[in-house]
Amino acid sequence: MIRLMLVSSLSVLTLAACSQVVEDTRPGQPVKQRQEAFKAMLRSFEPMGTMLRTNQYQPDAFSQLASELISRRDAPWGHFGPDTLYPPSKAKAAVWDRAEAFERERQVFFERTDALLVAAQTRDQAQVQAAYAKVYDSCKSCHDDFKTK
Repeated sequence: MIRLMLVSSLSVLTLAACSQVVEDTRPGQPVKQRQEAFKAMLRSFEPMGTMLRTNQYQPDAFSQLASELISRRDAPWGHFGPDTLYPPSKAKAAVWDRAEAFERERQVFFERTDALLVAAQTRDQAQVQAAYAKVYDSCKSCHDDFKTK
């Protein structure tokens, strides 16, 4: 019984040690800044998806969220400096090794978020759904190529 408790305690301590958050201690905290910027975008993007998935589309609220997403979308990109591939970064080296492809993904994201805002202004749920799906696909594509899981 004591052996089982000891093994259980060690397992819990090991898991706790593995789950500690790594702090960005570099000047200006560029990794933390870009992570926070992406989280801010998600705070606009995720409620739109919830609205569409639960069939609770509210055109005015959706349009407001799309505008917020547009206003937040520039924030993370300047924090991908050449010396920012260190923990707690989840970026892959491909961000810098394939910089042109990364920039193309960013441009596609901008184009699709522009189209999402236009669709939101039509108040047509079918157009909004299609535009939202394209933004989602853009995010997924970039994450697949440039972000560790």
